[in-house]
Amino acid sequence: MKNDDVRGQEAVLVADDPKARELLRGAYETTYRWSKDFKGFSARLSAGVNGKMVEGRVEVHLPEEVSVTLPDPEISKWAEDQIGMMAVHRGHRSFDGSDGKHRLTLGESDSHPLGALVQIHGDGLNTRYRVNQGRIVQINRNMGPIRFTINVQDSRATPDGKYLNTRYIVYYFTPSGDLKQVESFNDEPAVVDGIFLPGKRTVFFSEGGQVSVRQMIFSDHRL
Repeated sequence: MKNDDVRGQEAVLVADDPKARELLRGAYETTYRWSKDFKGFSARLSAGVNGKMVEGRVEVHLPEEVSVTLPDPEISKWAEDQIGMMAVHRGHRSFDGSDGKHRLTLGESDSHPLGALVQIHGDGLNTRYRVNQGRIVQINRNMGPIRFTINVQDSRATPDGKYLNTRYIVYYFTPSGDLKQVESFNDEPAVVDGIFLPGKRTVFFSEGGQVSVRQMIFSDHRL
């Protein structure tokens, strides 16, 4: 039996916990996202590794289309993937249409420093969140053979009372549980007509026995 089938059956057997639902809904609604009327943006883009930058452009047409034009195919693919993830995470969606459509339960009720554990049943990713002081501070998921954990280090408050994550670390694990890779993300938003857009992203990661740095710098934004 496939893992997704097992998780789907598990969702049927597990009773939804109203406390877990209330906790995650509150944290979800304090997370900054673009409005449903926001259709995307374009910008000049400078991207590269360890300071060797190439110049081009990016166009984001929500909900799914991201187009990056850079002279280096490898950097272009990396930038397109990164911006695509930004668009997915910041794009407008409702709680009931995303995590809220699954059954939710609370994990162990201990005094974990990162807060309460909320478990999602039936999403096929074994998603688990840590919620602390009304905000999601940790995300755990399985995607195929890779398991990863995201620890949010810092966020920026927006004028509408939401929070935009600006610094976080991603830990990738092998199926046997060994640490495979660590990536540290630092984001600096650009505010255009009151909308928080990508301004600069710096990613630290290990490669060839040393720590390397990838960057994307956005300028001349157009809505």
